[in-house]
Amino acid sequence: MGRRGAAVKITGFELRRVAMPLVAPFRTSFGTETERDVLLVRAVTPDAEGWGECVAMSEPLYSPEYADGAAEVMRRFLIPALTALPGVDAYAVGRALEPFRGHRMAKAALEAAVLDAELRATGRSFAGFLGASRDRVPCGVSVGIMDSIPRLLDAVAGYLDEGYVRIKIKIEPGWDVAPVRAVRERFGDDLLLQVDANAAYTLADAAHLAKLDDFGLLLIEQPLAEDDLVQHASLARRLRTPLCLDESIASAEHAAAAISLGACSIVNIKAGRVGGYIEARRIHDLCRAHGIAVWCGGMLETGIGRAANVALAALPGFTLPGDTSASARYFATDITEPFVLQDGHLPVPTGPGLGVAPLPAVLDEVTTATEWIPA
Repeated sequence: MGRRGAAVKITGFELRRVAMPLVAPFRTSFGTETERDVLLVRAVTPDAEGWGECVAMSEPLYSPEYADGAAEVMRRFLIPALTALPGVDAYAVGRALEPFRGHRMAKAALEAAVLDAELRATGRSFAGFLGASRDRVPCGVSVGIMDSIPRLLDAVAGYLDEGYVRIKIKIEPGWDVAPVRAVRERFGDDLLLQVDANAAYTLADAAHLAKLDDFGLLLIEQPLAEDDLVQHASLARRLRTPLCLDESIASAEHAAAAISLGACSIVNIKAGRVGGYIEARRIHDLCRAHGIAVWCGGMLETGIGRAANVALAALPGFTLPGDTSASARYFATDITEPFVLQDGHLPVPTGPGLGVAPLPAVLDEVTTATEWIPA
């Protein structure tokens, strides 16, 4: 982990909402998105400004957090706790916000904004701070639930033509074995293929989920409820396919418990879900020490969040391709310079801070509201 920077006084924070239409509807077991309602945070200090992206959805479906609620808790509690300090760096953010329970996505956005400002002021990169060991990362793509298997096969073919090195299929009861079989038969055994249930099943479905063992999947992601570590451990013993946890892992403590119980052999790390990139690095270190593979998940981020995720995915323990897809996977126009797939990989930004910044004209066009909160 990078060294601590000098604490600086925060001048204020800007909360900015932007509306980002998706290039195609994205359906999971908990709903369909056609537009990403994004909450951005800008931290301003005397020497620099930094950006963070809150990955909370517009509705509390993936997690209890949602964008309006994240903005409110920042406004009423989290930002006042930070601006009251005589000085703050990224580590101090976590300590100052620890008394407030939950709201990890809101905390992660504030931490990222402060860290970006801190690193820009000192000329260091996000990747360098986190301890990245690569200058590019392999990219997978997440394919939502489709209306038909032919449409799914067309979508997968398109993503493979674009160069993605791994395919993840969203599944739910009634859309699981048949689509997986069709993809495997069409594209062969060499395709890196995994599935994501977003907690859509129960342990009563174990025998059905075991049918997926025949398809040589990299993993089954979050089949059961997020608070069901014990039942995930039971399910893991009944499957040959490696079991991966996503929603269940909200901290390094949760990861340690899951590992101890045998509830997973792979962890999907999402910085927003776990409260920030510093905690994400702690989970990475813990999993690496215990031989647990990790990969970087995605939440349909703009270029701001994507830049941070790519830096995280460049750490040495991230041995599986993540959901760090190119900008064009979700958006016709990103708010930063777009991330473009290069031979199945994305380059890790090397400039100060995130290494990217919003394009003012594009940002203004998609902004729906701004709020300045002074210190």
